[in-house]
Amino acid sequence: MKLVVLDGYCENPGDLSWAALEALGDLTVYDRTAYIDSPQIAQRIGDAEIAITNKTPITRFTLERCPNLRLIAVMAT
Repeated sequence: MKLVVLDGYCENPGDLSWAALEALGDLTVYDRTAYIDSPQIAQRIGDAEIAITNKTPITRFTLERCPNLRLIAVMAT
């Protein structure tokens, strides 16, 4: 399973471990991704099945370009 964290710095500025998510599959963590609708968001999600976001919007534009996406999770404090 492929997972992507779109704006990991919001939740983990470096003092936490991503090990629990890594145990679930192939994890990619981006510190920051555009906070406005942008083609970059779909590019970063790519063929991932799970996208984890804090501030990055996931719009129809993005969903249409990411057919493997099955779950959008919001990570917040």
